[in-house]
Amino acid sequence: MSKSKGTIEAEISKAITQWEKDFLGRGSISVKSDILRDMIIVNLRGILTPAEYVVAETKDGMLLIKRTRTECVESGVEDLKKVIQSITGEKVKSFHTDISTNTGERIMVFKLINDYENSFNS
Repeated sequence: MSKSKGTIEAEISKAITQWEKDFLGRGSISVKSDILRDMIIVNLRGILTPAEYVVAETKDGMLLIKRTRTECVESGVEDLKKVIQSITGEKVKSFHTDISTNTGERIMVFKLINDYENSFNS
């Protein structure tokens, strides 16, 4: 029996959380993944430390936090792509990410080669 879309989304969320703990040293408070057409959209909440919120109060500080956090994630992007491929069987065509220093959320978008959501409709 093949896995449901919800099961795969939960597996992705769990794997991304584990990657954060292993690679970044700490995980976010919550992770929600959604499969939409040829994309996997991951919403991570609670990723900033209390100190990072204070630093992000100035424009220079905000840019520094965004740049540092983005470089950390980008340096592990090949591992992230492997995580997605191991769970979905789909190759990742591109990866996009941004962080909000206001809400402490990060969005990750994995653009796949194929319309993965369509595989659940057949």
